[in-house]
Amino acid sequence: MDVLRLYVITYNVATKSPEGKLLEILGLPENVNQKTNLPDFYLIGLQEVKSQPHNYVIDALFDDPWTNAFRQALIPYGYVKARTVRLVGLVLSVFCLRKHVVHLRDMESRVTRTGLMGFWGNKGGVTLRLQVYGCSLCFVNSHFAAHDHLLKERISDYNTVLNSQGFSFSETTSILFHDYVFWFGDFNFRLNNSDSLKSPDIDQKVKTGNLASLLEQDQLKAVMVSGEAFSELKESEISFPPTYKYKFQSNEYDLGRRPAWTDRILYKVNANVYENITLEAEQESYSSIQNFSVSDHKPVVGLFSVKVFCNYAERVVKFLPIQSWYTNQENLAHCIMGSDVTPSPYDWVGIYRDDFTSLDEYYGFVYVMRHNGDSGNGMPGLQIPCPKPGDRLELRFYENIIRFPRKYRLLYFSHDSGSVLGMSSSFELKVRDRQASTHLDW
Repeated sequence: MDVLRLYVITYNVATKSPEGKLLEILGLPENVNQKTNLPDFYLIGLQEVKSQPHNYVIDALFDDPWTNAFRQALIPYGYVKARTVRLVGLVLSVFCLRKHVVHLRDMESRVTRTGLMGFWGNKGGVTLRLQVYGCSLCFVNSHFAAHDHLLKERISDYNTVLNSQGFSFSETTSILFHDYVFWFGDFNFRLNNSDSLKSPDIDQKVKTGNLASLLEQDQLKAVMVSGEAFSELKESEISFPPTYKYKFQSNEYDLGRRPAWTDRILYKVNANVYENITLEAEQESYSSIQNFSVSDHKPVVGLFSVKVFCNYAERVVKFLPIQSWYTNQENLAHCIMGSDVTPSPYDWVGIYRDDFTSLDEYYGFVYVMRHNGDSGNGMPGLQIPCPKPGDRLELRFYENIIRFPRKYRLLYFSHDSGSVLGMSSSFELKVRDRQASTHLDW
């Protein structure tokens, strides 16, 4: 089997704007030429991203400043944003190395509100599931009820997210049914014995390195043992100080609140779901980034290696080489449906810059279903039958769908945009020489 490396980040940003060196959180070298053994995927879970009611439309259309900042930091290292899922201040973004884009299958997202009895999304969970190299993965970013005394509410939040989120794939209808599950976020679990374990006592134990006695009072560990929440998942040993609550721009605790490990990364492996194959996840590291002080929380990061099937390919659409396109004319592309591809009339092919950095940034698209009297853009007319598995498909792109000469490439998406079934090689859009064009017309 092959190995994928997944880098998980959870960070409550406390409505602050991004600043500082994000490469430190990402675990990347400042010199891009020194990049070696890069993670295959980044899973970035943010909580309390600033979101105002008057910004709802903007928030729905554009990435938040933190996601943009992480994206800009990852671009030089060859990463592409696969998907972002947002619920008010809860944001989950998944980035992957460019080589993995055409292996993304069946991406599906869910959101669950638990704030104000489920009417407000300041607390809850956002989830993205996908299939890659024959294995199913599910990523959940959550923010649960705060304050020491609201333990029952945190337990309820977990179970609400778990029980309310279902998926449309028969073998993975629930979060915990996936081959690999990564659940992270600001869970807000605190330390027990609030009457006898005061903030100064916790601070002193941290300073003397006595984390073990504090972890014995950790609410999350207790409910995992009791089976009330997260009992199906596991967590690696914690060797870093409590991640909340710090003074802003400081490494000193704000002792107005009792310090606690509110920010966590948990995971689950369904190891024996395939015959004669044992799946496995190894956590290579688990730490907080102590020097990053934008928020009153510290970022928590974990690096995992998971086993997936080697040389695995399914539902592949192959593009034939594209020589050149020209401005101010209709252009063509051709692709071949894989034998296991069942095209939908509303599968679509997007046009991207050659160096695209997000699956959201297409310049235009055409549907696989075409009609007489149009150029493939889905306008009404006489329907032409949808291609069948194994067919060679001709795609017609109307003139001026793209206008600026540069290199582009095409990506084929399933109708629900959950799978990237194919990607063309790069090709150039050129301006045809006027004299040559006039001669040819004559």
